[in-house]
Amino acid sequence: MIIGAGPAGLTAAYELSLHGICPLVLEAEGVVGGLARTVNYKGCHFDIGGHRFYTKATLIEGMWREVLGEDLLRRPRLSRIYYNSKFFHYPLDPWNAFFGLGAAESIRCGLSYLKARLYPQKPEDDFEAWVSNRFGRRLFEIFFRTYTEKVWGISCGEIQAEWAAQRIQGLSFASLVQNALTPGILRRRRPVIKTLIHEFYYPRRGPGMMWERFRQLVEARGGKVILGAPVEKILWKPGQVTAVQAGGVSYEAEHVISSMAIRDLIEALDPAPPGGLREAKEHFNYRDFITVVLILRRRNLFPDNWIYIHDARVKAGRIQNYKNWSPEMVPDPGTTCLGLEYFCSAGDGLWKLRDEELLELGRRELAMLGLANPKDCIDGTVLRVGKAYPVYAKSCRLGLAAVREFLETAANLQLVGRNGMHRYNNQDHSMLTALLAARNILGGQYDLWSVNADAEYLEQASLITQEELAGLEATQPAAPKRATAHRGGR
Repeated sequence: MIIGAGPAGLTAAYELSLHGICPLVLEAEGVVGGLARTVNYKGCHFDIGGHRFYTKATLIEGMWREVLGEDLLRRPRLSRIYYNSKFFHYPLDPWNAFFGLGAAESIRCGLSYLKARLYPQKPEDDFEAWVSNRFGRRLFEIFFRTYTEKVWGISCGEIQAEWAAQRIQGLSFASLVQNALTPGILRRRRPVIKTLIHEFYYPRRGPGMMWERFRQLVEARGGKVILGAPVEKILWKPGQVTAVQAGGVSYEAEHVISSMAIRDLIEALDPAPPGGLREAKEHFNYRDFITVVLILRRRNLFPDNWIYIHDARVKAGRIQNYKNWSPEMVPDPGTTCLGLEYFCSAGDGLWKLRDEELLELGRRELAMLGLANPKDCIDGTVLRVGKAYPVYAKSCRLGLAAVREFLETAANLQLVGRNGMHRYNNQDHSMLTALLAARNILGGQYDLWSVNADAEYLEQASLITQEELAGLEATQPAAPKRATAHRGGR
């Protein structure tokens, strides 16, 4: 049984179905894809946050290609930072930053970087220290602090350094300069830092197209995906989960792969879990998300896929231009569909605004930024998403330790994916945890937490090809029972 029909849950279901297992997937929403779903509003397609498809894991890329074929497009990437009424390339380009900031400010940034190299902050256990040590304090203040604190709603000093290590893997001031000074032909021969990629894959009509295709393939092989089935109870006894109640129906369980938010999982456990785990749920917090979608009667507004907004005057943190992800995201080439993204917490002032007020806010902020004329807006809609981002506060380490201790006593329960493991993963990381969870049901003994705990696990090409995975399986101890005993989706 699999809880959640997002990228992680459907990957696990897909892998099991390839081996003759008929998985049962329970999804709370009325559509598959989770946070990677695509919404259709009057023919305009839009994402929740924008999901580029890029990975160094050939096994995952092969899965994407196999499932979508020609509907998986190769797209150019352009993303910039809007700061001080100017645009700066992101990832930062030294020459672009130099001319944008001016000579005096650029010299200050260079001296700040040299100081950081000579006298790095210790200990390096938070986002602020991690970034400052690699870019210098001044560049941190200009290009990292404002946007990051908009996203998370807490100071950079409260965010784990682990998040920076995962999201800005291998990137530093020195690597940016080296990348800028290396001739193009030599640059193409070197391994690409994930943050510096200039192309990515993208489904013709958004990421939801990928996950709907996954669902179709799983069901064609005998699996079942039940929509509108929010988990209400997870029945367990020492040693295992016995059943899951969802949508008023109880399903017996021999194996459970869960991608639901850890906090929700703890609250659903019946009987109530040990005191340490009950208390641990307070360590798991989330950032919620609002997309204000505006449709404008304009063929072209700006060339970017998305823009990061480092401007304290406006509340929007990022703006997506869906048409630049794929031309088929809009029904009329004479229009443009933008998504203004607001990071918030359920129940706060932004979250409580009526849709009409949010649409007006979006139009007003587009005008303040000089990106569009509000008079060109012909329509719009609002989408609210809860638990979009697991917060990387330092205290969540304590919660994860309690969860992992509990999992050692529930051998048939595995956690996967972004919210399932409280890890701000990309799709490829989430998919890999789910694929390995499915392989565990097939007799493997993979440590799913290593995919997330070690920031170089995926980036350095370990355990990413079918051949390597087969080789690793050959070293696994034989399992007394294979998953073929669990046909019927449990």
